[in-house]
Amino acid sequence: MTLQAEALIPTQWGSLRMAAFSDQPNDWMPHIALIHEKTDFQGPVLTRVHSECITGDLFGSRRCDCGEQLHAALDMIAQQGGVIIYLRQEGRGIGIINKLKAYNLQDLGLNTVDANLHLGLEVDARDYHIAIDILKMLGISRVRLLTNNPDKIEAFDHSDIQLLGRVPLVVPPHSDNLRYLRTKQEELGHWL
Repeated sequence: MTLQAEALIPTQWGSLRMAAFSDQPNDWMPHIALIHEKTDFQGPVLTRVHSECITGDLFGSRRCDCGEQLHAALDMIAQQGGVIIYLRQEGRGIGIINKLKAYNLQDLGLNTVDANLHLGLEVDARDYHIAIDILKMLGISRVRLLTNNPDKIEAFDHSDIQLLGRVPLVVPPHSDNLRYLRTKQEELGHWL
């Protein structure tokens, strides 16, 4: 994987350098790094590893907390500087089509974990080592990780990137995502 292109993007959170990483120069879905203009690469960099969630990130779905987490991370990075690594791993790595199928099963009573298993899919097929590779390419060697997911912490435990702490990413639950959040906590060990 290599850096294929980058450009400055003015946003409500300040100026972000968007960098696209892929093996192919014409990849339609490269992984993205968003680097805030205030980022101090000498100190530990506030970092969010965020897997794509088109329903939550783009369309504001309230079935999950993904979009709210992404915006909370952008708010924090706007204040302190930092980086968001946006991984193209929709639906915990199952893709949007299977995610929609899983939503239908959830509407019938299965939780998010059981819906994936019912479809013959992994509970979580994401690969966080991609994010570590991108951070290395950006020259980042020490991070404070914005996460509630113990799997992300574990990925950093076996890497060249020094993890100097976890920063909780707290977004208030609401009636539409409460069951989803409980499942993440009880079955996947997330800190909420």
